[in-house]
Amino acid sequence: MPLTYQDVMTADLSPLGDSASAWQKMGERFGELKGDYEQNVARFLSNGNWRGEAFNAHQTNTRATAFEYSAAQSEAQAVAGVLRQAHTELTRLQKAVKDTVADAESNDFKVDAAGKATYVGFDKLSPQERSDAQHDPDYPQVLALARQREREWTEAIAKGVQHVDEYDQSVQRALSAATTDSSMDGGGVGGFNADASADVAKAQAPVTKTDAADDGGWQAEGKSEANGPNAGAEAKGPDWGAGDFGSAEAHANLGDASAEGKLTNGPLELDGKAEAYAGAKAEAAAKLNLDGLNAEASASVGAGASAEGNARAYHVGVTGGAEAFVGAEAGASVTAGQDGVGVSAEAFAGAKGSVSGGGDIGGIGIGATAEGWAGPGAEANFGVTQDPQGKWHIGGKMGVSPILGGAVGVEVTFDPKEFTDTVSDVAGGVKDFAGGVKDTFTSIF
Repeated sequence: MPLTYQDVMTADLSPLGDSASAWQKMGERFGELKGDYEQNVARFLSNGNWRGEAFNAHQTNTRATAFEYSAAQSEAQAVAGVLRQAHTELTRLQKAVKDTVADAESNDFKVDAAGKATYVGFDKLSPQERSDAQHDPDYPQVLALARQREREWTEAIAKGVQHVDEYDQSVQRALSAATTDSSMDGGGVGGFNADASADVAKAQAPVTKTDAADDGGWQAEGKSEANGPNAGAEAKGPDWGAGDFGSAEAHANLGDASAEGKLTNGPLELDGKAEAYAGAKAEAAAKLNLDGLNAEASASVGAGASAEGNARAYHVGVTGGAEAFVGAEAGASVTAGQDGVGVSAEAFAGAKGSVSGGGDIGGIGIGATAEGWAGPGAEANFGVTQDPQGKWHIGGKMGVSPILGGAVGVEVTFDPKEFTDTVSDVAGGVKDFAGGVKDTFTSIF
């Protein structure tokens, strides 16, 4: 959520400096612990008196532990560096906004709680002076100039707030990157980040690009994002007036990343998306109101990855995807309302992979999914729903696995608008063809 004018004007940035000092001391302490561990544990047990498989396993774990102490020192000191930069730069940017406000006020403009400037110079005039000014032939031009200055001061303040917000988001990304271990060093993913960087400038904004340059007519846009590790919990409700029985959610996210993009060239459109995650999550919610019934509960722990893509030209499209999951999950849901009905239930523990594909012509589509399971599980669902774009989805999926098994699913979609447009285009084409035939015979005879 972007920072507001009030957020910038009232923020106390002094804790950032204190936090930076605390993280710096923590990094130094991790360095001391690494030295103590290597001297009093690793070397003490490597005197040659202990040998065998247990010793070899211990040595492997010892090296990993020493590495993590060193990585923890690098990560803590990187966080300290990010916080120091944040304190310096945010203080400068905040002062710039406050100076702009002070300049506006010194020039007879009042800035409200939302950062909007209003000219109050007329308020300093006596009633007679105000009356004389209003009857002056140049009064409309003076008033128009005052309104223009109001907009300019308001825009200058908003731009200053935006600069604070953009840098604040860069700091958030820098902290997330510094505390995320995505490499296999030290014995695996998920430890401390030995390559943590304290440079906020390297934490660029998520890639969001629209390239309209002439490249064979193609236009591209896309974005990517990475988060974690983080954890949290939230509970809401109940709100009996709205028919909301309440909801609860808790998660422990080790890390997630996603990327998506689109290429278009006239009627041809290609798009794709990929994502990966690791962690645990549980949630439950229930609501009953005029829109219908919606109740669901789910829990999962493990890691997964997925990729999907679509291609479309005029009224014809194809789609495909693949997904993999290792862990355990369970869930159930019931929905019933004006947008359709649906029921589902599933439980699984182990590893599974799936592939899917489909296509549509003129607003009528069909898709299929096939999964392979290694582990006990069961799944069943069926539904008839309408999405916010007006497209109807009818389909279901069933699967069972004592040890090795899988699931199959099928979905039929119907887009009334797309179907109507297709019929209209076809009818127009037939009409044009018939007119051409008529013209041909007329010219002959």
